[in-house]
Amino acid sequence: MRVHLVQCHPLAESLNAHLAGTIAQWLLERGHEVDRLDLAVHGFSPSLTPEERRGYYAAPFTPPDIAPLQERLGQADCLILVFPTWWFSMPALLKGWFDRVWAPGFAYHHGTPIKPLLTGLKSVLVVTTLGSPWWIDRLLMRQPVRKVLRTALIGACAPKARFGMLSLYGAEEVDAGQLARFEGRIKKALAGLS
Repeated sequence: MRVHLVQCHPLAESLNAHLAGTIAQWLLERGHEVDRLDLAVHGFSPSLTPEERRGYYAAPFTPPDIAPLQERLGQADCLILVFPTWWFSMPALLKGWFDRVWAPGFAYHHGTPIKPLLTGLKSVLVVTTLGSPWWIDRLLMRQPVRKVLRTALIGACAPKARFGMLSLYGAEEVDAGQLARFEGRIKKALAGLS
C-alpha cells in the first residue's frame, strides 16, 4: 500500500511528530511504502497569492511549488493526516495545504455537481490531538474538524475512500499509559487499512 503521511506541527519534538514517526515506522515494518511530508519542515506556504487566486478555477492549478505535492498525493492509496486540533480547527498550515493542493482540476472538477477526482484514494485516516476533553469536542462543538474533513473534503474529492478519525483528548496532560493505549488504537486502525 502506498501511504502519503502528512504531518502538521511546527515543533519537531511535538506529540504529533512522535505519533507520525510511530505510524511511519509501523507501516514500513509491515512492507508499506510511506511518503512522509512534514509541512513545517518542507517550508510549505499556505497562502494563495493574488495571481493564484485569480487563476484558481482555470484548471489545471499547478503553481511550481504545488505540482510536486499534487503528484505525491495522486500516487497514494491511503492518506494519513497527523495534526493538532487548535481552536476546534486544523492548523492554518494544513488548511492552506487543502486550499492549494486540493485544487479544482486536481482534487475535484468544479461544476454542478462537483465531480471527485481523487478516486485512487482508498482510505483516509486522521490522527489528531486536542487539549480539550472529549465532551467539549463531541457534545458541545459537534466534532467540527471531523465534519469538514469527512463531508466537505473527502466526501467531495474521494467519496469512496474509507474514512477514520482518532482523537487524543487532553493531550497536554497525557501520561505514558494513555499514550500507549492511543498508539494501540492507531495500530489497530492501521491494520484495518491494508
